[in-house]
Amino acid sequence: MDILAPIDGSDCSDRAVTFAAELAARFEAELHVVHFSDAETDATDIVLGRAREAVESAGLDSEPELSILEMDVTPGDQVGREILRLVEERGFDHVVMGHHGSGTIERAILGSAADTVVHDESVPVTIVP
Repeated sequence: MDILAPIDGSDCSDRAVTFAAELAARFEAELHVVHFSDAETDATDIVLGRAREAVESAGLDSEPELSILEMDVTPGDQVGREILRLVEERGFDHVVMGHHGSGTIERAILGSAADTVVHDESVPVTIVP
């Protein structure tokens, strides 16, 4: 089994990557952690470092990766579409991701990567609040 854990540096994302790492360790699955951003910054290094710690704590040997995107006006939907592209391209069996639980207005303006992935229904998804 190949698990994709997209991360964004939020608390729920940190919980999701920890859950994904423990799930992968339990089922001897491959874990792929990806952070989508429009630029590599010091904050990006911090996000990837926290993910690396979670992966190592579960006893896995997986290096989180960074995917640089040119963001449009609905970054959540764009990231969601990029997650689905990776699922199709790399053949992931499961996605584990966090969801902020943002309100209707925030979703209407920014979109939600988790909503985009869940509503696609092409891959099983575990949402960690």
